[in-house]
Amino acid sequence: MTRRTLIAAPALYFGKASANEKITIACMGVRGRAGHLVRGFAAMPDIDIATLIDVDENQFAKAVTDVTAAKGKAPRTERDFRRVLDDKSIDALVVGTPDHWHAIPTILACQAGKHVYVEKPCSHNVREGQVMLEAARKHGRVVQVGIQSRSGRHFAEALEYIRSGALGKVAFARGWETARQKSIGRPPDSDPPAGVDYDMWLGPAPKRPFNPMRFHSNWRWFFDYGTGDLGNDGVHRIDYARRALEAAFTGMGKRLPDWPTAVSAAGGKHYFDDAQEFPDNLMVNWEYPGAILNYEMRIWTGSKMEGEEEGGAVYGDQGHVVIGNTGWRAFGPKGEPLPHGTQSGNDQHDPAHKRDFTDAIRNRRRPNCDIAIGHVASSMTHLGNIAWRMDRKLKFDGVAERFIGDDEANKLLSRTYRAPWSLPKV
Repeated sequence: MTRRTLIAAPALYFGKASANEKITIACMGVRGRAGHLVRGFAAMPDIDIATLIDVDENQFAKAVTDVTAAKGKAPRTERDFRRVLDDKSIDALVVGTPDHWHAIPTILACQAGKHVYVEKPCSHNVREGQVMLEAARKHGRVVQVGIQSRSGRHFAEALEYIRSGALGKVAFARGWETARQKSIGRPPDSDPPAGVDYDMWLGPAPKRPFNPMRFHSNWRWFFDYGTGDLGNDGVHRIDYARRALEAAFTGMGKRLPDWPTAVSAAGGKHYFDDAQEFPDNLMVNWEYPGAILNYEMRIWTGSKMEGEEEGGAVYGDQGHVVIGNTGWRAFGPKGEPLPHGTQSGNDQHDPAHKRDFTDAIRNRRRPNCDIAIGHVASSMTHLGNIAWRMDRKLKFDGVAERFIGDDEANKLLSRTYRAPWSLPKV
């Protein structure tokens, strides 16, 4: 069976038999974005949070307090996620860890019969996403990737309008990120804080001395653990643009392929003089038959594009559509505003995405951002980062999910895992 067959094949999902029965979850990671997930699931009356997992014991107090206040009982705490895999009372694992700790827990949880909600990007590299997809399909698990716009109402409205063909002939889409970030400086290495299992935090990543800027939150700026801002914020905005381009192709009676045929990138460290390894200026182009998808990242300036600090847009000869985090707007062929679109002023697709995950478990269906969708969306960022690191245009085979004639680039589709960790076999 090929990987594409795995993506297309129907799967049986084994979920709760009753809509009234509570779903019991364990949350891996409890601060930052992970803390937001903990509080969001705790607010759902039909969810029980049995266990909180984190390698930093200093983070448990607040998280336990939050869950106890919401649920009326305190969750257990663990430092090693493997201790919950054999717990038959736990139905699902919520993974809110750094990127390099997304794939292994997701795969092992699927093998243990548990459903998974995993934050974006779903993987640290393309190969991890492939194995995550295979594990979900083989074991019939619901795996929802945290690209929350897939459950957003105004996104669906925008796509419906674009699919109508109102934009005419479309050949270009773009996403962008202009929200200003901060320098992380160049602090010296130090000892890990008391209460931190630093070796477990590193996991499959290379052994390195502890550094505070390679730890909480700032890990995303380093090759060993993260995917830069392209994988952090970019994965959302690229998905806005790609979905809009896909809808426009439908409006033209065509189909946008899942994968681009080529990718190129240019950028660098042009503003921040600090320890970050990823660029602060970046332009990426993904090429498709008949269209280009572009992403522009400027994390050192707050200047907006198309009136949005971060967003996506699709352009045709009869107009264009801009999609932001809380609304969308349509424009005519000369850029004149049209009476189409909505600005909600708030963001409700995050709680809707969690609800979609639990509904998918109960109804034995695939979620709005199923791992097959999340794998392609996440891999778009991986391909962009690889093109930037290679500093050349790369041709891509979407069937094999490999670069054509470029062994050096293909090495970056996976990684070397530090013993005793390895990518599980499915």
